[in-house]
Amino acid sequence: MRIKDITLENRPRERLEKQGPSVSSDAELLAIILKTGNRGENAIDMSNRLISKYGFEKLSTCSPRELQEINGIGSAKACQIVALFELNKRHSYSKTNGKSIKTAKDVFEYCSPRMSSLDREQFIILHLDTKNRVIKDEIVSVGALTGTIAHPREVFKSAIKESAHSVILVHNHPSGDPTPSDEDLKMTERLFEAGEILGIKVLDHVIIGKDGWWSWNDHNLNV
Repeated sequence: MRIKDITLENRPRERLEKQGPSVSSDAELLAIILKTGNRGENAIDMSNRLISKYGFEKLSTCSPRELQEINGIGSAKACQIVALFELNKRHSYSKTNGKSIKTAKDVFEYCSPRMSSLDREQFIILHLDTKNRVIKDEIVSVGALTGTIAHPREVFKSAIKESAHSVILVHNHPSGDPTPSDEDLKMTERLFEAGEILGIKVLDHVIIGKDGWWSWNDHNLNV
């Protein structure tokens, strides 16, 4: 059945306009984003198929190229799906801006929307003011599938430039397991020591996993 063959009041966009987004199913909301289906499959049917087969979690981590390998998804629809999930990540991230960072959980909530689904390790530094609010965050390095390198010079260069009162180190594990490697522990010790020398206190090093985190401070490993 084509969308235009559905009664006007039951079409996804018209239902949303009249009754609000809360009445729409996941498939109807995605159908509004995609706008059209393909031959033999309307936008709602396509959306139902995508959600049933892949789920939002997998769809949210696919690149445009990976999405185009799915039957019925061309370049335009792939970009629409990627843009949808990227906007959601940015919205989640923006809600934490200006919030004081007091615990490793706060760090996880601040960073996980954009880091937990990455397929490469990314090392970032959070620059904090005297009230532990984030002045700025900066990507220090991006690694391979299993590791990244963070040199003290690169880590603290931006902190000095931003006149940060203190910093928090953060990186992700693409495997989803936030447990630190031996290299993670050695690197953290070096960075804590470098912060002491420079007079910029390193408050914590938090590793972001898929559904949780590991914190240097939570494990009482302060140097």
